[in-house]
This record gives sequence, C-alpha cells and structure tokens, in this order.
Amino acid sequence: MKTLSILHRWSGGLIGLLLALLGLTGAILVWEGEWIGVPGVDDPAIGQVERIAAISDRAVADGAIRITYAGEEIGLHLVAKGDGGGKYIRQNGEVVANWTSEWERPELWIFDLHHHLLSGETGEWVTGIAGVFGLLFVITGSILWWRSRRAFEWRLWPRKMQPGPIVRHHRDFGIIVAPLLLASFLTGLGMLFPSAAGLALAPFGTIAPIARPPAVEPDPQPAPIGSMLRQAKSRFPNAELRRLTVPAKPDGAYSVRMRQPFEWTPNGRTAIYFDRAGKVVRIDDPAGSSTATSINEKFYPVHTGKAGGLIWKLAMTLSGIALTLLGSLAVWSFWIRRVIHRRSRRARPVAQARPEAIA
Repeated sequence: MKTLSILHRWSGGLIGLLLALLGLTGAILVWEGEWIGVPGVDDPAIGQVERIAAISDRAVADGAIRITYAGEEIGLHLVAKGDGGGKYIRQNGEVVANWTSEWERPELWIFDLHHHLLSGETGEWVTGIAGVFGLLFVITGSILWWRSRRAFEWRLWPRKMQPGPIVRHHRDFGIIVAPLLLASFLTGLGMLFPSAAGLALAPFGTIAPIARPPAVEPDPQPAPIGSMLRQAKSRFPNAELRRLTVPAKPDGAYSVRMRQPFEWTPNGRTAIYFDRAGKVVRIDDPAGSSTATSINEKFYPVHTGKAGGLIWKLAMTLSGIALTLLGSLAVWSFWIRRVIHRRSRRARPVAQARPEAIA
C-alpha cells in the first residue's frame, strides 16, 4: 500500500497540471453554445433542404472544405476552409463572423487544445497517455481512500491551503467525484484508442471500423452539392443533415453526414458518399450495427455532455472542474511539501549547534 501511495503521489505531482488543463478546457467546451457570442447562435434549427443547399453551394465555391450545419446546440452553419479560416452563417444565408485563423475564434483553439494540445497527432497521443494516468489515479485513489474512510469529510475546498489539509481534501473530494471522472476518462479513452474499446466491448459484438471515403473517378466539372443534399435527405427523410465534407484529393468522394433519430452523436454516424458527378457510391447506415458499435457511438455525446440534457451537462462540467481542482492542488501541495521538508532539514543542524555554542 505504501508503494501504491508513493506512485500515486509522484505521478500526480508530475502530470497533475496537464490533467487540470484537460479538465478546464473540457468544462468550458461543454457550454460552447452559450458563450461563443455570435448573432444567431440561439436560432432554432430549421433544416430546410433548399436553403441549406443554396448556402452550401456558395460556401463550397468560396473554398469550404467542411460545413457543419446548424443544430440544437448552435443555430449557425460552421464553414471551415483549408487555410485555417472559416465563417459562421445564419440559416437565412447571412455571414455573421469571418476569420482567417482558428486563433481568432476561442471555441476553435480551445477545442484543439483539449483534443490535440495544439500539436496534432502527437498531442493527441499525449492526451491519451494523460487519460490513462487519470484512469489509474481514480482507481488507485479509491483504493487508498478506503483505508482512511472513517475520516471522510464532505468538503468542496481544503480547510487550509497547506499540504496536509489539501491532501485530505484531495482524498475525500476525489472519492465524491470518482464516478464522474471514470465516465470522462473511459469515454475519452474509448474514442482515442478504438482498438482497446473494441476489446472491452467484444462481449457485445464487433465495433464497425470507421470506413474511409471510397475512391472515385476525377471530374473537372463543379460538383452538384445541392443535388447531393437532396438525395441524402430523400434516402433518410427522418434524419437531419449535419455535415458536408469536400474531398481533399481529386479522386476523393464527397461525404454527407446525417443524424437519425436513434443516434446520440450530435453529427450522427449515418454517411452517404458521392462521386464528383453527384452519384451515390456508398451508404453507411448504423441502423443495422452491432450492440458494441451502438455503445461506442455514445462515447462522444456522453464525454462532451451532449446527451442527457441539462443534468448531464452539469455533471460533465463538475467532472471537468473537479479534475482541474484535484490536478492543480495535487501539484501545488506535492512540490510545496518538498520545499518545506528541504527547509526544515537545512534548519535542523543550526538548531542542534546552539547548545554547543553556548557551552
């Protein structure tokens, strides 16, 4: 048990600030729709195909590589360009925000910071490793709490900002929020490491792999975007149009993402792929997927607080704030305790020398 305690404390002291950063950015992103401050963000999603088609045609002609359509959380169309720029468009076609870099939009760079630490795939791996440590912290912390459970106190803040009270607060507050932290870490790791998620969900079937867009014949003519959206809506009349992705290569297929009523993921997993002439080349319908795939599809909405309404949003917010508090105070108390210990050791010889000097 002593070895487990030492490992828990040293690991927390070294990686706690990274976990605190992930917790803080995650809590902020849960409420993205409430604070981005762009006109029309609260507009109800209309979903008129003809209006969406007209806006999409203009956006693609202007260099859009991806369009995320207005939904329940954000009532604006989000257009992304290949050079890092983009715009928000109201559902009536009015452009209400323009930017040339993601640094001009806090919701974009905070998202990148939370998922990739602003470092692409390398940052994503670091985030994944931090998530593994976070999961282990919850497990080992619960084990260590059990031996001192009789001294448990309901306290949201340390009694004093000193190493001892902070450690006691860390132990007791940690066990209170442990279920929420487990949900955050498990769902986050499930998205980052799909192979591990597949092994964990094997009793429920096989997770359908994320299929790459099919290759198509290059066509120099402008793609009929509006026709693609109309075809997609006719194939799944009860589904919402959620995203259009423009291929980066000449032989790539256009992708139209949709969300059927049974799907939890905000942008859905239903996808229809088109060649550059507007002909359907593949349809991915999650309706017939396995139970494992259905569970895997819920990782993202659960992790981001986009499932379960206001109650779950508050729960995931508490999870992020708790991780921020636990991680930052753990680092502070760990290193402050070492500073105090070193000072006391330096002062000890001086105190012992006084009697000899008097004699």
